[in-house]
Amino acid sequence: MTAKPLIWVGSSRADVRAFPADARRIAGFQLWRVQRGLNPNDWEPMPTVGAGVREIRVHTELEHRVLYIAKFTEGVYVLHVFEKQSRKTPQRELEIAGHRLRLLLRERERGWR
Repeated sequence: MTAKPLIWVGSSRADVRAFPADARRIAGFQLWRVQRGLNPNDWEPMPTVGAGVREIRVHTELEHRVLYIAKFTEGVYVLHVFEKQSRKTPQRELEIAGHRLRLLLRERERGWR
């Protein structure tokens, strides 16, 4: 199976590169799985962000999250990446991901990709 390319939205690529090495390695492997049409090992749907958005849950000494959408043929869009400080996902993180998704959908409607 051909792997879909990763398409980084906003600062998501720089943000994942800022993860500690162990979290970065896990996130990279999980995104590799998604690129090949597989589910990550630990994920949750994120309907509060948008239809089709999923969250990869990275458990190390700290908690990290990767929000993405993979339903488009052209690639896997990595919407937002962050370190989680509490049990509940902060509203600010959901707003960032939602804003980036809306921008992406608007650009796709215009024939951007």
